[in-house]
Amino acid sequence: MRQQPRRDSRGILDPARLLRQVRFRRHLPAVALRPWVEHYWFVDWELTEPFVQHVVPHPAVNVVFQRDGAGPERAEVAGVGLKLFSITLRDTGRVSGVQFRPGGFHPFWRRPVAELTGRRWPFADLADRWPPAAGGPAGSGRCAGTDAERRRALDDLLTGWSPEPDPVTEEVISLVEEIRTDRSLVRVDDFAARHDVSTRRLQRLFLDHVGVSPKWVIRRYRLQEAIEQAAGGPLDWAALAADLGYSDQAHLVREFTAVTGVSPAAYARSVS
Repeated sequence: MRQQPRRDSRGILDPARLLRQVRFRRHLPAVALRPWVEHYWFVDWELTEPFVQHVVPHPAVNVVFQRDGAGPERAEVAGVGLKLFSITLRDTGRVSGVQFRPGGFHPFWRRPVAELTGRRWPFADLADRWPPAAGGPAGSGRCAGTDAERRRALDDLLTGWSPEPDPVTEEVISLVEEIRTDRSLVRVDDFAARHDVSTRRLQRLFLDHVGVSPKWVIRRYRLQEAIEQAAGGPLDWAALAADLGYSDQAHLVREFTAVTGVSPAAYARSVS
């Protein structure tokens, strides 16, 4: 089990610029929650001019508390985002987020996670969908104060939803982690054969527990790796495309541009 939060910048476009503009940090949840929760992420800002941040979403559900200036705190559940996520930060504010492990929200939601995909739902709008045993989102409280206080608030919230270990959830989380770390995985049918399951069952497991298909997860993780490498310096794009399982460099360029809105070369220039 992970002892430190991830330190990579995958999914964050121009991470160096983000860190110059805001205070961004990650923390691990309580030990009992780590089988399902990747990390907590906190952002605080005090800006003299608006700042726009773009993120290529992970195949993960997030629970987010946000407060802008002196306004009220908003709480929502963000399903897996299918498109580039953009947010404009102004003046002062804070965000306290929970990033679940892909597949890890299912024990809290207890319904097909695909219901949330591509959607951001305020807690109040989910009252009739929430598992009765979880007590409902109305008991979520606030997430404010020091990092330690915010971590305790999130620990209390998630523990109160009474997640229970589930072997199928554990299986799905393990499968997604394998996709994330093994870049040789580029075909769903090969992946299914490796684990001696049918492609249909694999599709069903991912839609129910992750919210997107295994093919989408494979493509998203490979693209995020390309984005991260582009921010690190000059690249041989043809070699990277082959390494990440794209049919050719043009295929990588098309997908990179379609998701981020800029070509790989333009993005590399912008972050350099």
